[in-house]
Amino acid sequence: MDSELPELSAAEQERSDALQTRLKENITAQSFLPFSDVMQSVLYEPELGYYVAGAEKFGAQGDFVTAPELSPLFARALARQCQPVLQELGEAEILELGAGSGKMAADLLLELERLDCLPLRYAILELSAELQQRQRETLLQKAPHLLDRVVWLQRWPDGFVGLLLANEVLDAMPVERFKIVDAEVRQLGLVLEEDELKEAHRPAPLPLKEAVERLQADLEAPLAEGFCSEVNLQLEGWFIGLSAALQKGALLLIDYGYARREFYQPERSAGTLSCFYRHRVHDDPYQRFGVQDVTASVEFTAVIEAASAAGFELEGYATQATFLFNNQLDQLVERAAQGLDKMALLKLSQAVKTLTLPSEMGERFKVMGLSKGLTQHLQGFSHNDISRRL
Repeated sequence: MDSELPELSAAEQERSDALQTRLKENITAQSFLPFSDVMQSVLYEPELGYYVAGAEKFGAQGDFVTAPELSPLFARALARQCQPVLQELGEAEILELGAGSGKMAADLLLELERLDCLPLRYAILELSAELQQRQRETLLQKAPHLLDRVVWLQRWPDGFVGLLLANEVLDAMPVERFKIVDAEVRQLGLVLEEDELKEAHRPAPLPLKEAVERLQADLEAPLAEGFCSEVNLQLEGWFIGLSAALQKGALLLIDYGYARREFYQPERSAGTLSCFYRHRVHDDPYQRFGVQDVTASVEFTAVIEAASAAGFELEGYATQATFLFNNQLDQLVERAAQGLDKMALLKLSQAVKTLTLPSEMGERFKVMGLSKGLTQHLQGFSHNDISRRL
């Protein structure tokens, strides 16, 4: 973890202070603020939260780089998976959940146009007005002739037929943090002591206690004294809403995380929480409120449990590298390399390595495919499917 973080700008400090004041007000009203409520506020508080305030987040000028920002090859490989699904479904659409800067949407649409397989409509579910504007500007710059196919939504659609795409969405869902104290599950959160925010714990509410007991039943040994980690209690409701929206089609979840037995290993006894600011990473979520990203790795066993309960079928689970190569990444690299000079070839090679090497995004990021009513098997999981780990 990097402790040498850049100084906040005056505007960032002002926003952070305002959000801290709001957190204190919430704690005063209820004495204890669960971590899930803290994470909800620092990411999504109206006008102040990280994802709703107007600041650069993605790419070299932001706080982190996502795979679509790194190279258009990511979206081009994804298009190879979208193509057969769109062809099977016929009059179908694509819905991207949280589209970031809009770069993946633009690159994906351009590649699907090249494949003569454009969706009827490309919908983006995005609650941030600032991000909607940024996405529109990206599309206008990169694919202006396709902008009329794009619509922005504020809620789940009805009777959706097509592909749903969620790249780095689940890691930004507020999670509960817990700690094992005297062999009991405790809920972590914030309290106020002499007007200062302090982390504290209390007996876990029943939903959290039962969730931790269920996951421990899958582990080889009980979680040790002092073990601290996260659990996402929002997955069940999220998938119920998603299932109600999707009439027929597929869902691709792309995120960093682990299956349950990997997630709750002793080596991760401090949890998986990460905070990002100007391409520095650290593990203290109780600072820089609203101006740093706060994320938790995804526990994919819990994801498939919630998805199955909501009516989804598991199509496959693979590393990002496997998924991309199963969707012809090698051929796409060959095509992209044609006519490039030495420096451009080096940049292309570096991007491919970052997307696929085990030490980079290749194994840390996973792809899970889910479906409702599809007859075909998704080709992204045709080789080296690791669903058995779930």
